[in-house]
Amino acid sequence: MRILMAAAEVAPFARVGGLSDVVGALSKASAELGHEVSVFLPKYRSVDARSYGFTRLRDPGALAVPMGERDETVEVWRGLMPGCDEVTVYLIGHDGCFGREGIYVDPGTRQGYPDEVERYALFSRAVLEAAVALRLKPDVLHLNDHHTAMAAVYLREFYGGAPGIGSAGVIFSIHNLGYLGQFEPELLPALGISEDLCVPGSPFEYNGTVSTLKLGIEFADYVNTVSERYAEEISSLPEFGLGLEGVLAEKRDSGRLLGILNGVDYSVWDPSVDTLIPARYSPGDMAGKGVCKRELLERSGLSGDPAVPVIGMVSRLADQKGFDLIKEKADAILRTGATLVVLGTGQEEYHEFLSGLADEHPERVAAHLTFNNELAHLIEAGSDMFLMPSRYEPCGLNQMYSLRYGTVPIVRATGGLADTVLDFDPSMGTGTGFVFEEYEAAAMLEAIDRAVAAYRDREAWKGLVSRGMALDYSWGASAGKYVELYGRAAEIAQQG
Repeated sequence: MRILMAAAEVAPFARVGGLSDVVGALSKASAELGHEVSVFLPKYRSVDARSYGFTRLRDPGALAVPMGERDETVEVWRGLMPGCDEVTVYLIGHDGCFGREGIYVDPGTRQGYPDEVERYALFSRAVLEAAVALRLKPDVLHLNDHHTAMAAVYLREFYGGAPGIGSAGVIFSIHNLGYLGQFEPELLPALGISEDLCVPGSPFEYNGTVSTLKLGIEFADYVNTVSERYAEEISSLPEFGLGLEGVLAEKRDSGRLLGILNGVDYSVWDPSVDTLIPARYSPGDMAGKGVCKRELLERSGLSGDPAVPVIGMVSRLADQKGFDLIKEKADAILRTGATLVVLGTGQEEYHEFLSGLADEHPERVAAHLTFNNELAHLIEAGSDMFLMPSRYEPCGLNQMYSLRYGTVPIVRATGGLADTVLDFDPSMGTGTGFVFEEYEAAAMLEAIDRAVAAYRDREAWKGLVSRGMALDYSWGASAGKYVELYGRAAEIAQQG
């Protein structure tokens, strides 16, 4: 098949969250299964196009993209996915929309860009225009999250008769339902859509507003989420469905909503081959993990006692990720004797909280309030435990990275965390991590207490680490499920 993927971020070119890793890895895994894959993402200022070997195309060159009563001009750049020449990558360049210092957030204000909907609507339509101009003739479009959802709308509204693309199927992946792409109906004409379509009961209406994410759900042939548990949560529980549980339940009941667990790219995230950590290691030789722990402590300016357990976190600093629970129980966490290392950016409230906590406990807490891929790998390798107390978690990748790195996860039983981590049972000698059910600070602390106690039992801990490292969450099985889904969507679309 010819598969076209579009996303707001794709590793290794533009990284903010797990979405980038998923699209980057899935594109390669799909190509390795014999399919022709094209990937589109915006040409942000931070994308070093030249060093990745991209060239600006002269044909189509400057591409006119209809947006309401005006045309916007974009550039198209072409390159290859590093490590997989079978995946062609296209950048959509528009300095006004994407030539900014940040990707989603203005670094100066730490606020999201106010024209987010317009930026990504332009990108979505430009993907379709480029696909036609380049004669890509995709069998299926794989769109990801609200940023690219408008491509499904534009495809059905304006490209039904377009040669080579009008009959393409559409898969829409929800990586996080919490980001709705919500805006006022008055903006619709600027996106090329009549405001009159926003009436109660229509795909274009969401609680009196418009949600691009809802549009992606409504206009796609199939919708998938990134774990089976999350698919069930968002289609049945209002606290997860955010008012879309009814629409999603209809998709589920018709067999058009599925959960496909994300995979891990073990060519990047495996301590036996990881080039970003100071010492490699494997289940048969774990000496390198101790080297990584010492390096992490030194780099973080923390006490170097190797007997003290290190709890790592690499995360957006957001309520969703459980930082309100951590804030409530920070002193109690430190009283367990553990050291805490956090890497991430996000809400100002948690920047201030973590900075203050690190200042108060400089030998016990390190707060790296930035994004640093090398440090993310070092935290995975050098920590003893990895904390993910999420309010909700569609899939999560770090718990799967942690399992492979022998870094025992402590997680809340939600979404993909529940699907991938089995609670430790000391009486049976089973389990791969520490799981708590209720979204409560006391429940999180109890799981941390259990983890620290188990850490002191070296034989029990060795078993935990060994079981986790033996698990296989590679992309092979997941990519096969996506390819099957692509085929079903293409067949439905061709049947009209």
